[in-house]
Amino acid sequence: MRLILPSCFTFKIRLIGGLFAGLLFIATGPLQAPSTAAEVPSNSATGDGKDPLPLQDLRLFTLIFDHIRRSYVEPVSDQQLLENAIKGMLQELDPHSIYLDADAFAALQENTKGEFSGVGLEIGSEDGYIKVITPIDDSPAARAGLRAGDLIIKLDNESIRGFSLSEAADRLRGPQGSAVTLTVIRSGEDKPIDITVVRGTIKSRSVRSRLMEEDFGYLRIAQFQADTGEDFVAAIKQLRTDNPGLKGLVMDLRNNPGGILQASIEVVDALIDEGLVVYTEGRRANSGQSFSATPGDIAQGLPLVVLVNGGSASAAEIVAGALQDHQRAIIMGTASFGKGSVQTILPVGEDKGIKLTTALYFTPKGRSIQAQGIIPDVEVKPATITELDESHRFKEVNLSGHLSNNAPSGDNDEAQPGAGGREGAPADGNNRVADNQLFEAINMLKGLSIYNRANFNRGSRP
Repeated sequence: MRLILPSCFTFKIRLIGGLFAGLLFIATGPLQAPSTAAEVPSNSATGDGKDPLPLQDLRLFTLIFDHIRRSYVEPVSDQQLLENAIKGMLQELDPHSIYLDADAFAALQENTKGEFSGVGLEIGSEDGYIKVITPIDDSPAARAGLRAGDLIIKLDNESIRGFSLSEAADRLRGPQGSAVTLTVIRSGEDKPIDITVVRGTIKSRSVRSRLMEEDFGYLRIAQFQADTGEDFVAAIKQLRTDNPGLKGLVMDLRNNPGGILQASIEVVDALIDEGLVVYTEGRRANSGQSFSATPGDIAQGLPLVVLVNGGSASAAEIVAGALQDHQRAIIMGTASFGKGSVQTILPVGEDKGIKLTTALYFTPKGRSIQAQGIIPDVEVKPATITELDESHRFKEVNLSGHLSNNAPSGDNDEAQPGAGGREGAPADGNNRVADNQLFEAINMLKGLSIYNRANFNRGSRP
């Protein structure tokens, strides 16, 4: 069968070949790219950025492009077709490389500043659907009950199978106060469930902190923003000021979707005196980098437990992996998300850009977390805890004629529930029921405190 090409075919190849050469140069920076479409003699490109564009594939692209603009049921502008081609080109690379139109580019910039409009979801793709990596703390999505791992199959009763991440994000955005109904598939549920979310302005507070049981500090990092490192250091200083006798810290990275790489490095740097924090490897000239800590531990060696789960991703995994490798913290919870790649925002034009995966990152010991995640030192799965009433048990004090306790007044206060001590008073109100993972983290710190105190007393004996 002989293929007859339109008379303008050669011109189109030169035009689009030149366009793609220009796009390649912008996206790859210093990598060499062909300067004209005439430098495309074969189909033997190896993908190293130095080979000319393949003529045969360009012919196929141009032919399909021409078929669509001539025969599609509705007219489509050349600009829209080319933009769709760019979206598809990036979408097929990996789940995190995407094209950013003007709205998406502006939204991404707002996100790193910590205030933006929408429902407040970090999303990824899975099996053609949109997956919730995590809802942002205190966002409309979190308040409505969305959970990490939910698979979104419909928006306002319309299937979104096959939607790109940018298309789904566009549909989730909308005027403040407007509602969108998400139909999700959730593990453990027999059928899809509908969740209605009212869009709002999301003010993401990166770091939260509080004292727990007077002796232990709790630090929640919701996501890594430009000022996270500074806020983290300030929070620890405040905790130590409020309680000079602080015995340990819990850092909660559960459902933290990541964020800015530099912010995660600053958090680790604040907790270790020296050594490698993270390093990256990629094909671009500046993608192979390493980052090391500077002297000083703001927590002065306080025992540290880091909580992670399947919603802890990217920068959160950098922090957990570095602290684990340096044996500076005990990692507790469940395996993290496993996003071990670095995305670079590359502007293309005045108000558009691409988010392109340019490197993989590695922990100080050379571990790649990609598609594996951080495996906790102590696995604690989320669970519903039911407390048993033991008040009916028969004890020594109930025996007739039992001997009295002759200890000096006050010596046994902590052993007497309800007598001002802390036994029976669960961490932070009732975390043994509401948050068993946090409760176990506090228990771990209590155990370390007792162990360290015993070692200190043993070492001080003559």
